[in-house]
Amino acid sequence: MKLRLISIGTKMPRWVQEGVAEYSKRIVGDLGFSLLELPMAKRTKTQSAEVCREKEGEAILAALNQADYVVSLEVLGKPLDTPGLAKRLEHFKREGRNVCLLVGGPDGLSGACAARADESWSLSALTLPHPLVRVLLTEQLYRASSLNKGHPYHRA
Repeated sequence: MKLRLISIGTKMPRWVQEGVAEYSKRIVGDLGFSLLELPMAKRTKTQSAEVCREKEGEAILAALNQADYVVSLEVLGKPLDTPGLAKRLEHFKREGRNVCLLVGGPDGLSGACAARADESWSLSALTLPHPLVRVLLTEQLYRASSLNKGHPYHRA
């Protein structure tokens, strides 16, 4: 199993880079984790948010392989708790699936990305800034992975 986080935005604040790096190094071996950062579409006064979202969606879709199992991260997706995430990761490992997690830019994911997704998850009912989603998601992947290994990291 290889797990890829495909996210819009290449110029993240240092705290985001450090947070993602810290949790990534803990899960890279277990989950085959990698992060692919794609540039945001240039925002201008004459270019609508929809046009930017569509351009970013095209870049995301171009980065996917046909056989990838795709999970979009959206506020209206299926809510997961940590044990539920751990179960999904174990399922993907058993199936040997390569999984891509999609995080859109400031305007969200395009309709084409949502349509390509095999499932959609929500990390919170709150709208989260896309840089924070990277840190939160990598931490939760670490926590779920720890739970699957039987480590006393998760406090039920």
